[in-house]
Amino acid sequence: MSETRCLRVVRGRVECTTGETMPVDRCGLCVHSARVVVKGREVPSPARAYCSRCRDAERVEMESVEAVVCDDLSGEGFRSITSIIS
Repeated sequence: MSETRCLRVVRGRVECTTGETMPVDRCGLCVHSARVVVKGREVPSPARAYCSRCRDAERVEMESVEAVVCDDLSGEGFRSITSIIS
């Protein structure tokens, strides 16, 4: 299993890279976003759900996300999933 970081959502933003915050809705399109926490429960992030099993994944309202489980350990920051799925 790969290592991850749990990024807490504060006022709709996450600290993606050290000292830089971004809107949590961008995490729904990021290759590093592995899972999101909604009402205390981890579910696949929209980006990963789309790639792996888009037909049976539940819809995630990003404004209700409490935390993002991120596998970006190198500090790359946001990278769009669209470059992989297009």
